[in-house]
Amino acid sequence: MQKILFGVFAHPDDEAFGPAATLINEVQNGTELHLITLTDGGNGQNPDNHPNLGEVRLKEWQAAGNLMGATSMHHLGYGDGTLNNIDHQEITKQLVDIVTQTIADRSDIDIELMALDLNGFTGHIDHIVASRSACLAFYRLRDMNLPITRVRLFCWVNSDHSLVDTGFVFMEPGRRDEEIGETVDASHHIEKVHEVMQAHHTQRNDYEWMVQKRGNNLAVNHFVIMS
Repeated sequence: MQKILFGVFAHPDDEAFGPAATLINEVQNGTELHLITLTDGGNGQNPDNHPNLGEVRLKEWQAAGNLMGATSMHHLGYGDGTLNNIDHQEITKQLVDIVTQTIADRSDIDIELMALDLNGFTGHIDHIVASRSACLAFYRLRDMNLPITRVRLFCWVNSDHSLVDTGFVFMEPGRRDEEIGETVDASHHIEKVHEVMQAHHTQRNDYEWMVQKRGNNLAVNHFVIMS
């Protein structure tokens, strides 16, 4: 049976600074990976003063996806920092279309979706829209009797992040142990994880923050499971 995984994220670096280790591990184990970014990340950090940051970030995303071994990559073209309830409905329809077109005329497959936590992981509204759209698409695809099994929502655990953080937007504490449905330890891919994260060169400040915060645990990913 061929496993097909669709990673649904708001920005071009979310796949790298989130569940990169698990995505790399999935591809190494034979999973077919399709990456989706809703925006070009054009309102992200711009330490090099690129006149068109979004174009640069999409190139970085392509490089990161190639390093992971993604089969396809889809940019949906929404504005960074602008996602809303109307977009949520439109994005869900696009996700359903991407999945159904990808699996058309294929059999003996197992489909999964992956996104960041429903609380937005960092609290970013774009993350929340991406995650809720992925979950809504999951239930609609399941209602179509497609062989889709679950959504894995990448999250912090409380030991990594135990307090409310208001430094950027409202960021909740990490999940309690009993809320974690799966933990993936892909520490054997740690060098590749760093390579994928570093591909997002414009967002290197976030990379350095993540390394400082999680260190060797960068390749240990935790998920809330919806099925």
